[in-house]
Amino acid sequence: MTLQQLKYVITVAEEGSISKAANKLFIAQPSLTNQIHEVEKEYNITIFTRTNKGVIVSADGEVFLGFARQILEQSNLLNERYKNKAPKILFSVSSQHYSFAVNAFVDLIKEFDSDQYDFSIRETKTHEIIDDVSKLKSEVGILYINDYNKNIILKLLDDNNLEYELLFKAKPHIFTSVKNPLAKKDKVSLEDLKDYPYLSFEQGDNNSFYFSEEILSYVKKSKNIRVRDRATLFNLAIGLNGYTISSGILDSSLNSGIIGIPLDVCDYMDIIIITHKNIKLSKMALFYIESLKKYI
Repeated sequence: MTLQQLKYVITVAEEGSISKAANKLFIAQPSLTNQIHEVEKEYNITIFTRTNKGVIVSADGEVFLGFARQILEQSNLLNERYKNKAPKILFSVSSQHYSFAVNAFVDLIKEFDSDQYDFSIRETKTHEIIDDVSKLKSEVGILYINDYNKNIILKLLDDNNLEYELLFKAKPHIFTSVKNPLAKKDKVSLEDLKDYPYLSFEQGDNNSFYFSEEILSYVKKSKNIRVRDRATLFNLAIGLNGYTISSGILDSSLNSGIIGIPLDVCDYMDIIIITHKNIKLSKMALFYIESLKKYI
């Protein structure tokens, strides 16, 4: 098997059609079909199921594609690192929506500033964080677990060859506008919140309670608004007196107009760092993790 064959397989999966993939790759369709068959024969699997409308990735194919993408991404990193005269510094982190993750990322860029770098921070869905670290798109992932979702999340980590480290244990807080009538309270209850819009981060195809970024997501709320980014959520909190539930750690310089108030519930959030078991962390990743701890 060659890297080029892996590229062929990935392109067919992305296009959902051998003919479309052949056009994109500038290769004859019969040649592409033969290359796919060679890979399937070599590994004794069926990667694609052929239909009248194109191809569908099989269950074995999904697993194969996960490895294929990892190999190509690592190959690209090698080329980027050693074939360029002035190699870029590379680092990526995937996280739930936490301001301290951004603070530490700023520290990282200042520490490793150079003529060229390529850094990424992805505030994204819970399942995508696990997927990113598993497929080596990110060296570090940040998310939370508690008694409700712990078994599901930890099984996913184990299935994806990932490990975790506890960053800190947090008592749940609500984030809301400083102008919210509740802002003067020392703590709030779920009963206090019943008339206010509940703001949460949308989880896409994995929009289940177990993958929710907010604890107590299974508790019924009469007013629900789902968003995809932190700026929109905080704008809605200010404009509508809405609230979300999070760790309580908030950088007021990055999130002006928002306040954290303790939530009076018997629950907790373990904020964890996830990494790949088989990958030695880079000096950027180690610095980033230490910087995270500084903000806790």
